[in-house]
Amino acid sequence: MDLGIAGKRALVLASSRGLGKGIAVALAREGAHVLLCGRSAETLKANCEAINAEGPGRADWVQADLSDDGFVDTVASAVTEKLGGVDILVNNSGGPTPGSTEDMSVEKLTTYFQSMVLGIITLTNRLLPGMKEQRWGRILTVASSGVIEPIPGLALSNTLRAALAGWSKTLSGEVAQYGITSNLLLPGSIMTDRLTSLDAAAAERSGKSVEEVRAASEAAIPARRYGTVAEFAATAAFLCSAPASYVTGSLVRCDGGAASSL
Repeated sequence: MDLGIAGKRALVLASSRGLGKGIAVALAREGAHVLLCGRSAETLKANCEAINAEGPGRADWVQADLSDDGFVDTVASAVTEKLGGVDILVNNSGGPTPGSTEDMSVEKLTTYFQSMVLGIITLTNRLLPGMKEQRWGRILTVASSGVIEPIPGLALSNTLRAALAGWSKTLSGEVAQYGITSNLLLPGSIMTDRLTSLDAAAAERSGKSVEEVRAASEAAIPARRYGTVAEFAATAAFLCSAPASYVTGSLVRCDGGAASSL
């Protein structure tokens, strides 16, 4: 299938590694011009060199931290300078520390709200006028399966990701008339450094080995395995595509069937 995004300009947040990097690579393989964003200049530069060597799309990068007050200005300026505007916006962020609801201090809530919710919403609002003017846009927000089935031990993530779900759905109804879609993509257990660290934390809490924790987790997934970044990124690329023009306001799971909810 031709995704119809060759030459489109895409900004992918938190794309130095993991799911964000995977999405950036997938979009570039479809011919998009991708702007990677993250905290490590060295890693971003290496990612872009690899993408540009492969083609057919191309990649640039901007060093920016979602938790910084100047994040939106920095990234918006880079979009203008390096892309000349944006057609595809992939909102992505790192996850917060594990913990219970009692661990959600005011300091933690404030810190992670800035990087996981406020920065994303503010940047989207900054870039929306250009999408409206051209009457085409794709906004994809990566969240977590905890949005539909709260994950024990991840109270802070469950809370803040749910805020993005309500925002994304509301946004979709406001911008659909401009040819802009807004969807939420929920990863289940996708093999990344983040998942590895969560398994290690679960092992420490339970007194089990990481291998035991992983085996139990995979046994609970109908697909009987963790997903790959490439599988997740392919789903994201479709939701950012031209053929997905009538898919908006949706919450899409990529979890191997793990969530028991409808």
